[in-house]
Amino acid sequence: MPVAPATAATLRPPLKWAGGKRWQVPHLLPLWRPHTRSRLVEPFCGGLAVALGLKPSHALLNDANPHLVNFYTWLQRGLQIRIPMENDEELFYRHRDRFNAMLATGGGQTEEAAALFYYLNRTGFNGLCRFNRRGVFNVPFGRYARIRYTRDFSAYRLGLAGWTFVSGDVEALPLSAGDFVYADPPYDVQFTQYSKSGFTWRDQERTARLLSRHDGPVIIVNQATERTERLYRSLGFDVRFLTGPRRISCTGDRTPAREIIGTRNL
Repeated sequence: MPVAPATAATLRPPLKWAGGKRWQVPHLLPLWRPHTRSRLVEPFCGGLAVALGLKPSHALLNDANPHLVNFYTWLQRGLQIRIPMENDEELFYRHRDRFNAMLATGGGQTEEAAALFYYLNRTGFNGLCRFNRRGVFNVPFGRYARIRYTRDFSAYRLGLAGWTFVSGDVEALPLSAGDFVYADPPYDVQFTQYSKSGFTWRDQERTARLLSRHDGPVIIVNQATERTERLYRSLGFDVRFLTGPRRISCTGDRTPAREIIGTRNL
């Protein structure tokens, strides 16, 4: 079982993540550099690729998925994983059952839950994170020839020291006037069951409206659809488009995705 040590000089996103935005970092850096003293705020921090790419001193990172945020909270403490980790179907379903049992009994904020979340993410199908309406994690076993697991996350303790992780609704985020906001809501596509509450078009609208009222710099990205373009333009965002890789999807489709980037106060 290969085990990869993390080093402080090369912090990478620790999870596989559908719609990861690491490829966007070169496009975002020129917009971020004039604001490096600002606090970075991400209402949908997801796989953490943008925050790790921009490397802010201070950040407020939110996600609707409390289990993802629990993992990051333990990552910030220098998570050490002690559970068995192998690319084995029987072990995967045993760990999945254990994870769901912990969630059902209030154990979702523990170090063990964080370790199980990491293992299920690395070993499950296509790196998906999916919960049904009862809050049960239901991603099946993946089909990988080899998996590189990490046990020692102590290097992340320093890199994430000035960051605050929270889990809640975008409208509950305490924004300050000078905050630099990067918002990456779930794609405007059919698959929205990322957390048990889902993410609807109404959620897309209220997110965009909220951020259009922010006095500081705002970047909002999404899959380019006719209605996302209409929405962002109607709220005064400057709009441009990028073609990026779809590295993970719920169907296994890896064709390029056209993305819309809306900006304000930049």
